[in-house]
Parts: sequence; C-alpha cells; structure tokens
Amino acid sequence: MRAAALDLDLEVFQGPFDLLLTLVLKEEIDLLEVDLAEIVLAYVDHLDRAGELDLEATTEFLVLIAALLELKSRLMLPVEGETALDYEPEAAADELLARMLEYRRFRQASAYLHERLAAESGFRYRSAPLPPALRRASLDVAEHVYEPASLGQALGALLRTPPPLDLRHVARPLVTLEQRLERLRELLRAKPQLSFDECVEGADRLTEAMTVFALLELYKAGEADWRQEAPFAPITVVAR
Repeated sequence: MRAAALDLDLEVFQGPFDLLLTLVLKEEIDLLEVDLAEIVLAYVDHLDRAGELDLEATTEFLVLIAALLELKSRLMLPVEGETALDYEPEAAADELLARMLEYRRFRQASAYLHERLAAESGFRYRSAPLPPALRRASLDVAEHVYEPASLGQALGALLRTPPPLDLRHVARPLVTLEQRLERLRELLRAKPQLSFDECVEGADRLTEAMTVFALLELYKAGEADWRQEAPFAPITVVAR
C-alpha cells in the first residue's frame, strides 16, 4: 500500500494520509495541531500487520513525514531576532509541494533506470579503449580488422552452410553386443573356465571393447565371474 493511502484516525483529522496533506497545503488544517508522532505509529502498525517491508512505499512515507516535520519545526521554533518565519504559510506549502513533486520525479527516474537495466541484463558496453598494457595489437591494426567490409565478410562466412563432415576415417563396429553375448555363452558352455585372450582371439580392437561390455552384462546377470590374481595378470572368466 502506498503511504498516501494510509488511513489515519487523529484527534483533528480522520481519513487517508493524502487528504491530510491536501488540507495542510490548503491551510484548512493547522499543521501545529497535527500530531505527527501518531502518524508514524499508525504507519508502523500498518507494517506489522502487513508482515513485509515495501521499500518504495516506506521511502515515500519517510520523505513526506520528514517534510512535514521540517515545516512544523519552522512553525514552532522561529529563529531569534527574526520577525517572521523563513517561510510564510503559503511559501511553506509551496515548498512542501515542490519537494513532493521532486521526489516524484526521482521516483519515476528510478523506475525508468530499473526498466532499462532489466531490459539490457547481461549486456555491458565499454566506451573507453583498453589500456595500452592490455592490448595485444595496436589500435591501428584493431581498427583495420573491424572495418565494415572485413566484418561483413566474417559474418557472411558464419551464415554459409558448412560442408558435410567426412566420416570415412571412423571405423564402424562389425559386431553387436548380442552377438558377443551369444559367442561368450557358447565358449563358456564348451569350457566353463577360459582366459580373456581366448574370448577375443582373432578380434579387432572394437570387437575387444564390445567383448568387455558383454562380460559386464554376464557378470551383472550372474552368469559369469572374473578373476585376476594380480594387476596386469591374465583375466580368467569362470561360468557360474
């Protein structure tokens, strides 16, 4: 809730805070009769009921109550030796109104800057050139690289569809996992205990790798165990 919409119940006034400000500015209510402490306590009670702090609304309230306090202090404590206040009642009302309008301008400027910052989140621009110690090339060379024609050629190259990749050098596996599982089961049925070299005899590197995966599947299914007496020693596959 905005501070101006705060509902007040004072001895000399009952209603919203913005109406009280209007009546004070029009001199229909004497500011000397308004207890500003009660206004502050009413706003604190409002914050307790709300359970959260609205920084923008609280800032607005502080600006308004500070202006009223300064205006009331000038009315209550005239400077010694002066026949009149620094501000006449009309001038004091104009001063309060001017400060409220100034605060409104700053609040609108803050909202505009917040929107601009949110819109350009992630983009930061550097207007000054790099220090000489951080430059990897001279400024003349850098300016030549970023000429419009060179930059256009570079961007155009990025937009072209690249040629298809040549994958002829990539070897394709000649055996599937199911084939290796079937082959290992045949070997284990014929010989319940055999070495890993016997499992991959005459196979290429891809087939050897596929054999390792097949042995892992047999171990996971509980069909075979692996044994190795020492690091880098021969691996023995035993059927369960």
